[in-house]
Amino acid sequence: MSVSLVILAAGLGSRMNSDLPKVLHPLGGAPLLAHALRTGAQLSPERVVVVTGHGAEAVAKAARAEDPEVHIAHQAEQLGTAHAVAQAREALGGFKGDAVILYGDTPFVRIETLEAMREARERHAVVVLGFEAADPGRYGRLVMDGEQLERIVEYKDATEADRAITLCNSGVVCADAMTLFELIDGVGNENAAGEFYLTDIVAIARQKGLSVGAVRCDEAETLGINTRAELAAAEAAFQQRMRAEAFENGVNLIAPETIHFALDTVIGRDAVVGPNVVFGPGVTVETDATIRAFCHLEGCHVSRGATVGPFARLRPDAYLAEHAHVGNFVEIKNANIEEGAKVNHLTYIGDADVGEGTNIGAGTITCNYDGVFKHRTVIGKNAFIGSNTMLVAPVKVGDRAMTGSGSVITQDVPAEALAIARARQDNKPGLAVRLMDRLKALKASKKKEG
Repeated sequence: MSVSLVILAAGLGSRMNSDLPKVLHPLGGAPLLAHALRTGAQLSPERVVVVTGHGAEAVAKAARAEDPEVHIAHQAEQLGTAHAVAQAREALGGFKGDAVILYGDTPFVRIETLEAMREARERHAVVVLGFEAADPGRYGRLVMDGEQLERIVEYKDATEADRAITLCNSGVVCADAMTLFELIDGVGNENAAGEFYLTDIVAIARQKGLSVGAVRCDEAETLGINTRAELAAAEAAFQQRMRAEAFENGVNLIAPETIHFALDTVIGRDAVVGPNVVFGPGVTVETDATIRAFCHLEGCHVSRGATVGPFARLRPDAYLAEHAHVGNFVEIKNANIEEGAKVNHLTYIGDADVGEGTNIGAGTITCNYDGVFKHRTVIGKNAFIGSNTMLVAPVKVGDRAMTGSGSVITQDVPAEALAIARARQDNKPGLAVRLMDRLKALKASKKKEG
């Protein structure tokens, strides 16, 4: 049976005390909303609908960045969760299949849990995700009768007997889409908050003689983010999960508690990651690569057997081929470092191609920006770039060519040529001592006058 997603992302998130919509706060280098979208995408949904509200334009932009085909529905006035889901009716017009309702601020629901809910849909018209809470607090409670979920009661409306129940509501629902909207049509707002609760569809379904079931998950999956403290706790939980997955995948993490991952970080088997490494979004590290301590990587690809760091920075569109070396205090941006090439010390390589086997000397800079446009530097195979060379782009250095240390290269260097572009050294005998004596005398004179 086909499935569609409805992701609720309209909330203000006032407890975050932020101008940024709650679902756009970052977790693992990606907005909270991206976590729900990526998990739901594993169901291969026919349609995805994100319901926006506060900061609608920014939320819609973030959703489309994750899924360009996403449908956007807007909840102009926040009147409750049932009202929010109702805004997706038009986007799901004509759809026949299940609708799964997720939340943009609940990032840890697992795909296995959603699959269990879809399996339970074979036995029930509506399936709700619940969890046994260590401290039920103000969660809504699931009131069960054997295998049937009879109703969900919100904490504000619960009796003492209801509040003694520890099986709590996560908010995640799976139901036939047409049935879902029919049930929502029967939801009223006669409750303590004056809102249209999605939870009321359970009692309405039971009144119609429909079967309603509950699937249980671990409480950690249902963690919702409402405050910055909860966001920090979620980040810690996310990092711990990513580290555990890396170990399971055969990655060697040195001091794992100091290593930070992004949502989409990919690291191959037998790769080694040193202490205090930060992975931003869009990083792939292949098998047998080594990332040494205190490196920062974002939007880059490190191939098999390559070495990075320590204290290196790989920026977006940096590509390291197999067995390339990038060393300490080196920054690479929008550049291809081909197989076996070495960029080992105190160097900036931006908007460049470095051929295989080439050695880049310490202090080299590709001068890629003229104040308006970016220009590219192309260095051939097995070239040798002398220390402290300035390569003023656009410029090309041929295969097996060399540059003299301290050169400012403004013209192409032919293959196998040696380019030297610096002033000739001129030694002045005795001038250093005479100059220093004169400066010291001048300093003493000024001190005496003062």
